[in-house]
Amino acid sequence: MADELKRRLVHASGSGLVALYLLADYLEAGLTWPRFRLLMIALATGALVLEFLRLRIGLDWQLYDVLTREYEQDNPAGYALYMISMAIVVVVFQQDIALPAMLMLSLGDPISGAVSDNTLQRVKPPKVLITMFLVSTVIAIPFLPIGVALVAALGATLADGVTLEIRTYIIDDNLTIPIYAACLAWLVLEFAPL
Repeated sequence: MADELKRRLVHASGSGLVALYLLADYLEAGLTWPRFRLLMIALATGALVLEFLRLRIGLDWQLYDVLTREYEQDNPAGYALYMISMAIVVVVFQQDIALPAMLMLSLGDPISGAVSDNTLQRVKPPKVLITMFLVSTVIAIPFLPIGVALVAALGATLADGVTLEIRTYIIDDNLTIPIYAACLAWLVLEFAPL
């Protein structure tokens, strides 16, 4: 249980990246969106290097024992997928779409996980889905029109709540939550402005 709490806190710490960008933007401190994109690419690259060292070279830090789950021992760990998905949405989308998508992963996922029983299910129980949807909606409203926020929250909820499996490989929601949310928000803004 203690390790799970640590994982959730590390997960939530990713919201600090959004706070860093917003604060720097507010203070006109020079962290422009293109520079933030470079920062996110650098962080994702660092995560990929660490995963390469862990999986191929055998780097075995005690931190990995605490912050990775058993099924991640021989597969890419959630933290790497987390950084990759955040970098993807920052590179592909503008800040009004990318930032709430990042927060849906960093805050929405651990909050929905707190009401979950952490068993692998094809579709999570209604209370988990509702929690993720409500948290994601609240996160998105300051950034997006309400209708778009609802659709983005639906994307995050689907990514979090429906297990995607490709050839017996479970796709981690750390990879899909921000991508689903950002893609649906972009589609609505582009083709069905609300």
